[in-house]
Amino acid sequence: MYNYLLLLQAFPIKIIGMVIGGLIVLTGFFLFMSFIKIYVQAMVSGAHVGFLELIGMKLRKVPAHLIVNERISALKAGLDDLPTAELESVYLVRQSAADVVHCVSGLVMAHKAGLPISFTDLQAHHFAGGDVESVVVAMIGAHRAQIPLSLDVARAIDLAGRDIKEAVQTTVKPKIIDCPTQVNGPAMLDAVAKDGIRLLIKARVTVRSNIQQLVRGATEETIIARVGQGIVSAIGSSTTYKDVLENPDRISKTVLASGLDAQTAYEIVSIDIADISVASVRDVANVGALLETERAEADKQLRQAEAEGRAAMARAREQEMKALVQENIAKVTLAEAEVPLAMSEAFRSGNMGIMDYYKMKNIQSDTQMRDSLGKEEDDA
Repeated sequence: MYNYLLLLQAFPIKIIGMVIGGLIVLTGFFLFMSFIKIYVQAMVSGAHVGFLELIGMKLRKVPAHLIVNERISALKAGLDDLPTAELESVYLVRQSAADVVHCVSGLVMAHKAGLPISFTDLQAHHFAGGDVESVVVAMIGAHRAQIPLSLDVARAIDLAGRDIKEAVQTTVKPKIIDCPTQVNGPAMLDAVAKDGIRLLIKARVTVRSNIQQLVRGATEETIIARVGQGIVSAIGSSTTYKDVLENPDRISKTVLASGLDAQTAYEIVSIDIADISVASVRDVANVGALLETERAEADKQLRQAEAEGRAAMARAREQEMKALVQENIAKVTLAEAEVPLAMSEAFRSGNMGIMDYYKMKNIQSDTQMRDSLGKEEDDA
């Protein structure tokens, strides 16, 4: 009876233990079955990942298939020192599979190109908001073209918002910038020579990227503005428009020698005058004849204006002389009016007698007779 009671007391403990053991076995079996495919895939590919690591990924909510696949990709590319912990750390920052893919892809490309770039460098740049693959591709292109480009400079250019791949391509293959651009302004530059003739000019600027100035340097808009200013200034200093039409390369050489690419992200290779014409006469065959005709017509109008001015001055002078004559006549009339007064004063003072008066009268009569006879002869 005692043994029977002991057996009844031990029976539940054994059952509980068997149940717990069965649960553990079932749990292990299901875990084994859920990870067996990934485990076998990693083992066959040579990128061995232990069961404990897979279980830890499951507990940390990290997709094991992502980590294993990326590790296999790195291993096939020759990177056998990339642990799963680093891959997990990339995923756990933002819970994004794309972060892991971008970092591993950039590392694989850099390793195949022989660039000394670490996974930590790419990870830091990616989380700083940069484009890892663009930086690696640009550095590969610069390395092939023997262009000095360090990782720090490439990351700084990318984080500054510049297209690092386009910058390297422009360094190898210069690009052409129209001056002025037709997007935000007129299609031609408008400049005036010293002789007053307006010229319409369009230039093409060939530039290549200046890697060292790409972060702090000015952009294309500054190049266009400086070249336009230089062309307008060079034409404005020309004596005549004919000099510009005869030697347009002189304008481009003068502008090119001004150092317009200072503190910019580009180096100016050449400035070429693509089109040049005189304003408002682009459809005229003989531009020189038309300009000479217009100049002659302008000179004619100027001379006519000068002649009319001189005629007006002459007419004004004539009127002034007539007024002066009338003024002098008035003075004579006033003087004659004083003669009787003077004679009266002479009579009173005894300086003139009656005979003197009659003699003066006779002289006046003779004078009037002679004047009348002279007028009759002139009329005949």
